[in-house]
Amino acid sequence: MCGIVGLHLRDPELYPQLGRLLSTMLCQVAERGPDSAGVAIYGDRRRVPAGHAAVSLLLPTAAADLAASVRAALPGSPELVISEAGDTTVVAAPVGADALVDAVRRSNPGATVVGFGTDLTVYKGTGHPRELATTYDLAHAQGWQGLAHTRMATESAVTPEGCHPFSVGPDQCLVHNGSFANHATIRRELQASGHVFDSANDSEVGARFVADRLAQGEDLEKALRLLCERFDGFYTLLVTSADGFAVVRDAIACKPAIIAETERWAAMASEFRALADLPGIEDARLYEPEPERVYAWQRRPGGANT
Repeated sequence: MCGIVGLHLRDPELYPQLGRLLSTMLCQVAERGPDSAGVAIYGDRRRVPAGHAAVSLLLPTAAADLAASVRAALPGSPELVISEAGDTTVVAAPVGADALVDAVRRSNPGATVVGFGTDLTVYKGTGHPRELATTYDLAHAQGWQGLAHTRMATESAVTPEGCHPFSVGPDQCLVHNGSFANHATIRRELQASGHVFDSANDSEVGARFVADRLAQGEDLEKALRLLCERFDGFYTLLVTSADGFAVVRDAIACKPAIIAETERWAAMASEFRALADLPGIEDARLYEPEPERVYAWQRRPGGANT
């Protein structure tokens, strides 16, 4: 029953409007998942300044000394940019993403990393999606790509850790409507190869499977084709990376999804009403994604999108 929305902007003139457009899309699918909501924003330089990496965290308690502890764990003790939005804390620093993640985990072992990269900010929390959109200040976000998810829990508890998106690789996110029937088997295989999980959510298994394939050199389209071969169940997936985003449905395709494209943007949602206010929707190409076909949109080098 969960709701998914995603927006990939091809026209840089629309970048300042990303958050406003995505917020409207999210609120239109709020009833599909009133438990919780999460969003991912790509390219907002007020949230991830140029030359910085960012880590999105869920902290077990308020960490008054978070800045001091992370700075002490980084070479040169650089200045940090720290912001809070509900359950999520975002830490940005002028270092590489891997170095920042390592410093955060070493200095705050109770924290859960829910997103990281040089282009990505992730926010996750429980509560009504409309209220969370305000908490995340989503309407004022800028950038070239974003996704959002409203959750109706079926496979795990309603907690911030169980919310979507699941971001377990650099600048990568996955959101999911449906359920994986064989997730426990694949979870054990991934754990045996060294993967550590943060939740009992079946969707996290899909995210870690895709991240594992990308880390082995597969592109996003190939990784999702392999997911379709391995995972049983009913699902619509939207997966994003630093290069773009992709949509795929299972062989039966019983979970709803609709795609719209214009020269200025590409978008997907669980329902058309989430797309209805996008600029130029009246001239968009509209279609329902076919079963087990991967639909992918890629950002060209230099920032132009296809």
